[in-house]
Amino acid sequence: MAETASPSPSPLARAERFVWLTARVLEQRLFAFHFLGGGDTPVERALAAYRNDDGGYGHALEPELRGPASQPLHTAHALGVLDRIGRCDSRHIEHVCRYLTRISTRDGALPALRPPAHGYPVAPWLPATGDPPSSLLATGPVVGVLHRNDAWHAWLFRATEYCWAAVDALTDTHPYEVRAALAFLEGVPDRPRAAAAAHRLGTLVRERGLVVLDPARAADAPLAPGYVPGEHHFAYDYAATPGSLARGWFTDAELARSLDHLASLQQGDGGWPADAYVRPPGTAAESRPVVTLRALLTLRAHGRPPG
Repeated sequence: MAETASPSPSPLARAERFVWLTARVLEQRLFAFHFLGGGDTPVERALAAYRNDDGGYGHALEPELRGPASQPLHTAHALGVLDRIGRCDSRHIEHVCRYLTRISTRDGALPALRPPAHGYPVAPWLPATGDPPSSLLATGPVVGVLHRNDAWHAWLFRATEYCWAAVDALTDTHPYEVRAALAFLEGVPDRPRAAAAAHRLGTLVRERGLVVLDPARAADAPLAPGYVPGEHHFAYDYAATPGSLARGWFTDAELARSLDHLASLQQGDGGWPADAYVRPPGTAAESRPVVTLRALLTLRAHGRPPG
């Protein structure tokens, strides 16, 4: 009697194995929350290990920024986690906003990098010297999450004004800055203005070639200034959910091609690759589970359950 071949593990099963083998406790708890019916309290407890007494977050929560010091990018990462698990409440917001108030620039915004981190390794794309300027990259996602969770704090007023001015002024930009602008626009209360700004950004993204619409021809696509070969953005990077303001930037066919491409990027070990630029081994290892979770959630949001 012929033996029956064992079915191949599903993409989700392969990703789960990758997460248990390689991920930090935080990403393991997030995977359990999103895909295994796990609770939000274990995620919150894992995230608390990265919180500092000043109300900010550090300890390489954002893997590309090392060291224990609190930093805006770590804090944006933490707020994103709390938002996804429904725990971005007044208790967390009050502590975080006190920290944000203390570290704000003169125009009430956030820098990408604070001086205390200058003694610790940082990603090459982050400024490491000089007076840190205001950054939409750091400010936009924080302001968007706080507005989406109906936060009320004095820090938000000037930070919101800064984000509007920065978004309205965007002309020469790059994909990560556009994504930060989108994160702001997704949460800000003035929805008609947000929709109009997003429409202008979508036109800019397409006109400037800041998105690869045909993944099969990605090698021929132009790179944004300062990006490394292979560091491209696709439709799903902007429209991670069907309800995103960026969904209208792309046709059904363009989005479908990008999602096919995203699914195809799952590697033999079950995880998705980190971005194209070179990282130190530890940073790369910590980044891949973060990217893997993002890929799984994006595919599921668009009706492509990975399991």
